[in-house]
Amino acid sequence: MKNALGQPQSLLLLGGSSEIGLATARRLVRERTRRVHLAGRPSPALTAAADELTALGAEVTVHDFDAAAVDTHEPVLGKVFADGDIDVVLLAFGVLGDQRRDERDPLAAAAVVQVNYTGAVTAALVSAQALRQQGHGSLVVLSSVAGERARRANFIYGSTKAGLDAFAQGLGDSLQGTGVHVMVVRPGFVRGRMTEGLPEAPMATTPDAVAEALLAGLRRGSDTVWAPGALRIVMSGLRHLPRPLFRRLPV
Repeated sequence: MKNALGQPQSLLLLGGSSEIGLATARRLVRERTRRVHLAGRPSPALTAAADELTALGAEVTVHDFDAAAVDTHEPVLGKVFADGDIDVVLLAFGVLGDQRRDERDPLAAAAVVQVNYTGAVTAALVSAQALRQQGHGSLVVLSSVAGERARRANFIYGSTKAGLDAFAQGLGDSLQGTGVHVMVVRPGFVRGRMTEGLPEAPMATTPDAVAEALLAGLRRGSDTVWAPGALRIVMSGLRHLPRPLFRRLPV
């Protein structure tokens, strides 16, 4: 449960080595979050994340979690929630894929969809059901501005985020009155491992900046957070731009 200052005491990070997820976890631990569950595939990065958060003073538990193995989500996450209430679940896993390769290889495209959408849906539903049973908690879903309108350069990835975004909004509406809050976070281009080597987009941001916006949104009880906030205006314009004009943009 949250402490007297309204600060969450426990975090479940789905995508335990996510840069945005870890930036958020660091801030929460410094603000007195005491228990952190890191769920991800075993890797040196996941081990390093656990060591770092432990050094900051958190009690850290690592769970073997594969976003693509949807049949394992219920038993794995069930064990996490059986260990005690969770105040915040942050769904932060995802893959960018390779647009050119994935267009030529439908199975590679399907693998992107399996992680970014199918895996996210099952993990979110399992988490939402557990949060509902405990009667409180927040589910934060990392979406992307890429889901606002499909672009030629990354429409496979963008389509998965569009589906996830719509799903998360609907899930949030379905949980009204249960004590469970769902918040969608829509970052722009984030400088990090996933985008390393790609041309930088306008209004690029960082994992730390997204984490700050995410936590500010949680404190406000927001349904949707844009990072940076000005992207909301930009994407509103792009969303309504006629397709013949949109196709001519260098995006």
